Amino acid sequence: MRHLFIGLFILLAVLVGHPWAGELREIELDDGSVIFGEIVSLKDGVYTLASKSLGTVEIEEGRIRSIRSKTSPVSPEISLEEMKQRMMNDDEIMGMILTLQNDPSIKEILEDPVIMNAIASGDINTLLSNPKFLKLLDNPTIKEIGKKVQE
Repeated sequence: MRHLFIGLFILLAVLVGHPWAGELREIELDDGSVIFGEIVSLKDGVYTLASKSLGTVEIEEGRIRSIRSKTSPVSPEISLEEMKQRMMNDDEIMGMILTLQNDPSIKEILEDPVIMNAIASGDINTLLSNPKFLKLLDNPTIKEIGKKVQE
């Protein structure tokens, strides 16, 4: 149980502490073409991208060869230690974190050695090119925790 909670906390710290939304990405498709844009969402295996040159486009996950960052991540406004303290000292946030323990998508991430190694080493590019990880950005509980921690 303790191992699960620690892994969940690290996962949340990465998700909440790095505001990837709005960051320009280079998306390479399986045909070799490249699209520059912001990842707006990933739902049912389809990425929605906002591109200056193409407008809003939807691309099936299977057509994407790689996703790379075109800008450096924005520094979080609060430190990891501050974030940890806010989470640990807020009963509402802790309740939300505990409910995530039973979420199948969270369990899948916590059991994926590639994702957990990327989280442990701070390899943001690997995380952002992983569809399972990106799907977590749309999780309503994670979004709510992020808002509460940033308040």
